[in-house]
Amino acid sequence: MLTPSTRLRLQDIIGRIADSQPISLNERIYVQKFANRDASVWSWLRRAQRQQRRGEPETDLERFMTQMDLVEPSDPSGFDPSRDDLGDWFSGAPTWLKRS
Repeated sequence: MLTPSTRLRLQDIIGRIADSQPISLNERIYVQKFANRDASVWSWLRRAQRQQRRGEPETDLERFMTQMDLVEPSDPSGFDPSRDDLGDWFSGAPTWLKRS
């Protein structure tokens, strides 16, 4: 569980990531440490990175998909069962998502 001050600090850093503002390496490490352990922080970071790449959603569908934290089917980094191994695909997942 995050303390209110930690949550606010994380959201500030993640907000700057979404707005393509500079962040320090220490801030990035700080956010990643929590993202590896907490699904909410991981989701916030993922949304911020998506917003950084694509900008603000323009349509209602894009806004809905952003709010639901859904990846578009045209996302090139998605799993392709014909060429990807499922175990390898999840190897970069946060520790809370991996199975032993």
